[in-house]
Amino acid sequence: MGFTKFIFYKLLGWKIKGSFDPSIKKAVVIVVPHTSWHDFYVGALARRILKAEINFVAKKELFRWPFGWYFRWMGGAPLDRTAGQNKVEAIASVFNEKEEFRLALAPEGTRKKVDAWKTGYYYIAKAANVPIIPVSFDYKTKTVIVNAPFYITGNIEEDTVKLHSFYEGVVGKRPEYT
Repeated sequence: MGFTKFIFYKLLGWKIKGSFDPSIKKAVVIVVPHTSWHDFYVGALARRILKAEINFVAKKELFRWPFGWYFRWMGGAPLDRTAGQNKVEAIASVFNEKEEFRLALAPEGTRKKVDAWKTGYYYIAKAANVPIIPVSFDYKTKTVIVNAPFYITGNIEEDTVKLHSFYEGVVGKRPEYT
């Protein structure tokens, strides 16, 4: 852990504001803005420092030999992406299979600039009956910000406006995509 903190705080110059409530074992963690592959290692280091299990889903083929062990170790869960399947329900069912599962997603769906978020994160949280935890990587201030859990109301338009407010002023690695 000391080496991780040294890299994160001293070498990279980042800090962390907030933390994950350990009593909330299941949530959808939305990370915004997602503008660069650099977000991966910033997030991996931060989650290790915060001692929080943060997960992801990926196509089941990635979990085969020889790299399957690595993706599981990193918190991955295999997803069957067979055509005709309801992906939201398939992902929500993963929550039922796990005692602890915090699913990290980038609601933009890409690292490029978007006009609107995709809504899958919202419907996954609704189907799994879990809160959404807004997280941001602000490259301007080099701060990982973990906000309090947000409990959806079922009104996606109003909830999306509230969720967007957590990211006001946050600058991604590629500001032109923020």
